[in-house]
Amino acid sequence: MGVFFSNLLWRLSRKTETRLLMVGLDAAGKTTVLYKLKLGEVVSTIPTIGFNVETVEYKNLAFNVWDVGGQNLIRGLWRHYYQNAKGLIFVVDSSDHDRIDTAAEELNAMLAEDDLRDVVLLVFANKQDLPKAMPAHELTERLGLHALEGRQWFVQPTCAVQGSGLYEGLDWLSNQLSK
Repeated sequence: MGVFFSNLLWRLSRKTETRLLMVGLDAAGKTTVLYKLKLGEVVSTIPTIGFNVETVEYKNLAFNVWDVGGQNLIRGLWRHYYQNAKGLIFVVDSSDHDRIDTAAEELNAMLAEDDLRDVVLLVFANKQDLPKAMPAHELTERLGLHALEGRQWFVQPTCAVQGSGLYEGLDWLSNQLSK
């Protein structure tokens, strides 16, 4: 009987590893999001050339988060990180009105890829603390998310430097991935 309860407790307490891909245009705040989640603090960042990989533990999941650089020349390499991803976190600078159409094009091109057909999509509408930041409903329209069929998606307003909205987004993602 003791062995049964030991096995049950072990199964309930272990974390399920899940591969997540986090992308977005350069300067959207991806690395700030990653290290705010991992370390609980804001670290000084420089543009990511290549990628950062960290394991973020949250609730019963251990997210292997791949933060991939967003510069124009690097975006063509994003597809090399798609395989085995269960979730996609797309980080958008909500105050960057000039590049929202570019962000929408990149996102829709990604979602058309076979390797990403079953992933759930979490959009972090980042930098909500800045003047002229688009609210979530406007960002949803500009990204064309209502046109997505057969895909679970959610837009979470965030401010990575303050940490606001990040865990609410992970709650949604965790619930979707555990289904």
